Amino acid sequence: MFRPEEMVKLEVITLNRYKDTLLTYLHEAGAVEVREVKVELAQKDTPNEYHRKAASYSIGMSRLVEFLGNYRKTAGGSIKEFFFPKEKPKRTYRYESIEKLIKDVEEFLVKAEPEIKAAENRISSIGTEIERIKEQIETLRILSPLKIEAQYLRHSGLVEVSVGLVERVRLNGLLEALKKETENRVAVVTKDAGDKILLVVANLAKDHDRVNAILAKFSVERLEVPEGEGTPAELMKEYSRKLAEKEKELEEAKKEASKLAEKYYDDVLFYKELMDNERDKSTVLPMLARTNMTFALSGWVPRPDVQKILEGIKKITEGKAYINVREPTEEELDEIPIKLKNPGWARPFEMLTEMYGVPKYNEIDPTPIIAFTYSFFFGFMLTDFLYGLIVGIIAALLVKGHKKFNDGTYKFAYTLLWSAFFTMLLGVLFGSYFGNAVDIVLQYLTGDPNAHAWRIIDPLREPLPVLLAALGIGLAHLFVGYSIGFYLKWKNGDKKGAVFEQIPWILIIISVALFASQNASLMLPAKAIFGAGIVLFAIGEVLSNGGLAALMLISDFFGFVGTWLSYARLMALALATGGIAMVINVLAGMVWAIKFLYIGPIIGLIIFFGGQLFSTAINALGAFVHSLRLQYVEFFGTFYSGDGKPFSPFRAKREVSKLELKADGGV
Repeated sequence: MFRPEEMVKLEVITLNRYKDTLLTYLHEAGAVEVREVKVELAQKDTPNEYHRKAASYSIGMSRLVEFLGNYRKTAGGSIKEFFFPKEKPKRTYRYESIEKLIKDVEEFLVKAEPEIKAAENRISSIGTEIERIKEQIETLRILSPLKIEAQYLRHSGLVEVSVGLVERVRLNGLLEALKKETENRVAVVTKDAGDKILLVVANLAKDHDRVNAILAKFSVERLEVPEGEGTPAELMKEYSRKLAEKEKELEEAKKEASKLAEKYYDDVLFYKELMDNERDKSTVLPMLARTNMTFALSGWVPRPDVQKILEGIKKITEGKAYINVREPTEEELDEIPIKLKNPGWARPFEMLTEMYGVPKYNEIDPTPIIAFTYSFFFGFMLTDFLYGLIVGIIAALLVKGHKKFNDGTYKFAYTLLWSAFFTMLLGVLFGSYFGNAVDIVLQYLTGDPNAHAWRIIDPLREPLPVLLAALGIGLAHLFVGYSIGFYLKWKNGDKKGAVFEQIPWILIIISVALFASQNASLMLPAKAIFGAGIVLFAIGEVLSNGGLAALMLISDFFGFVGTWLSYARLMALALATGGIAMVINVLAGMVWAIKFLYIGPIIGLIIFFGGQLFSTAINALGAFVHSLRLQYVEFFGTFYSGDGKPFSPFRAKREVSKLELKADGGV
C-alpha cells in the first residue's frame, strides 16, 4: 500500500523449438511485460507464415461473426441483465502448436465459411434487388400523373423520348431553348410534381446531342423508366407485387441465416478469439532476438509472480534455458512499468488514480488516500440521506452483479457505494431527506411549524459554519499533500525542493490553523511560523526565478490561496443540492393544493418523485466531477506527477476460449 508493486527484470535465453509454446504460456499467464532485447550480435525475430495466416483468419472471421451476430437470436438487454450479466461459457482448446491450431481453424472454415458466405451473398443480392425495385416504384410514382404507356416513354428510334424533373423556375427558359435549338422539332409534356415539374420531351434522333446538352444545361434530373407495359400507375402495382415477393424471399434468407447463426456463431466466435490471440501474440516477435538455434526475450515481472513464471518457463523448456532475474538499476527507474498494489478495499479506487496517471516507481501511490477523500467529498457535496440511499442501492446491485467480472462497471459502482455511505452519513448530520421533505411531513403531522428532523446544523440557514468546515477540510487535505511531497523530494535527493517548495506551505498551513483556533497563547507561535514560511517561500522564489522572483512571489502565493478557496465548492454544491430539492418540494406542494378530481395530488407525486430522481442524478454527476477535480487539480498538484508508465502485460484476452498448456498440467 502507498507504493507500486515491486518489479524485477526477467531475461531468458532458450532453444528456438520452445519459442511458440513458451510465448503461449507467457501470453496466458499475463504476468510479464515483454520489452525489446537490445543486442547487436543477433537478429530480430519476425512473424512466420502461420502468424500471418492467423492475422488473416482473424480479420476474415470478424466479418463472419458480424454477419452471424446480426441474425443470432438473443434474449438480453433487460434491466436485470444490466445489473446481473451472465458469464459467457468458455470452451477449452488443447494447445499443441500454432501449426496445429491453424490446421484446426482451416478445417473448420472449409466446412462453415462457404455456407455462411453463400447466405451472406444471397441476403446482399436480394437486398440490392429490393432497393432497385423501390427506386423503380418511386420513379413510377413520379410518372403516375402521365396517362401514357410506359413503353412510349422509353422510345429511342427515329423519335427519342426523354423523361425528367426540372426546377419550376427553369422551365420557361428550358422550353425556349429546346424550341430554338431544334427549330420547333420538339414536343414537350409537363406535369406538376410538387416543387418540381415532370417533363417528357420527344425529339428527332438527329437532334439528340443538342437536346441532351440543353437538358444538362438546365439541370434536368433524368428518370430511367422501368421496364414493362402499361401506364406508370399500372406498372406500380406490378412492381409492388415484385417487391412483396422479394421481401418474402429476403425473410426466408434471413431465417436460413438465423439457422446458420445458431449452428456456427459460437464456433466462429471461439476460433476467432483463438486467432485474435495468436495475432496479438505475434506482435512481440520483433522484440525478441534470435540466432539459428536460440532466441532471447526480456521483460518486467511483478515480484510476487516471479516464482510462478520461473517454474512455468523451466517446465516448458524442460530446464534447457538460461534465466536471469535481477533488480532494476537506477538508470532503469523511468522505464519500469507501474502496477498498483493496494488492499482489496482500496483496489477499485485504482481506476480513479489511473484515469489521471500512475505514479513513477519512486513516487507514492495516492489510491488509499483518495479512496477516503474522494468518497467523503462526494458525500459532502451531495449531502442528502435519501439521495445517498438511491445511489447506494443502485451501486450495491451493480457491485453484486459485476463483482465476478471485476470490470469497469464493478469498480465504478464500488466507488459509488462508498460515496453513498458518506452521502447518507452527512445527510443525517445536516438533516436532509429529499431536502426538507421530512420537515414538511413532521410539520404536517404535529401541527408544529418549527418541527424538523434532527441535525447538527442546517446549511441553508447557517452556511458560514459549513463554509468554514469546507475550508478547514481543504487545509487538512493540502497539508497531507505537501507533507507527502516533502517526504518524496527529500527521499529522492531533492532536498532543495523539499525545503523551499514544500516546507513553506506546510508552515503556512500550520500557522493558519493556529490563527483559526483563536487561542491567545498560540498567536505568537502562529506569527513566527507564518513568518518562517513566508521567508522560506521568498528564498525559494529567488532561487528558482531570479529576477522574476517579485512577480512570481505574488502569483504563486495567491495561487495557493485560490487553490485553498477552491474547497469552498464543498459548501456550494451542498447548498445547491438542498436548494434544488427544496424547490422541487415547493412545486409539488403548490400542485398538491389542487383538489379537482385528485389531479393535484397525482401530479404533485409525479413532480416530487420525478424531480427528486432527476435531482439525484444531476447532483450526483456534479459531486462526481467536482470531487475528482479536488483530487486531480488541488491535491495532486502538491506532490503527484502521474507520469509513470502503466504495467501492460503480455496477456491473452479470453471471453469464450481457454487453453490447456503443459505448464498448467494440460497437454
